Amino acid sequence: MGNVLTTFGNWSEYPEGFKPPSFDPQLGFPNGRKERVMMATEQEMIAGKVPKKFRDYCAHKYLEYSACERRHWPIHPRCRQEQHAYIHCQAEDYYLRMKEYERERRLQRREKRKMEKQNQTAAAAS
Repeated sequence: MGNVLTTFGNWSEYPEGFKPPSFDPQLGFPNGRKERVMMATEQEMIAGKVPKKFRDYCAHKYLEYSACERRHWPIHPRCRQEQHAYIHCQAEDYYLRMKEYERERRLQRREKRKMEKQNQTAAAAS
């Protein structure tokens, strides 16, 4: 609760959640960075009747889980492994998205500090 109260009214330091990153994704990674790819294609998701809200990086796990549920219709506990894999994938995806958000926030703050420092040195020089 305290974190919300301290940042109330000062939202300029925080990136917008649904915008693409404003910095180079390779910035700070000297050996490069592995790009995330969708494992399930659009056609597979349409054929599997995956709802739009589940069409993310874990859609392939969702397809496996829903196929298992259809195979073992009345006895869902037989699909615990698929369910666990799907939930784990969702948690990993959330973790990666939060890391990306934090990276964007820190890079924005860094950019802001650099601009303030340049303004201070420009003001001191004139």
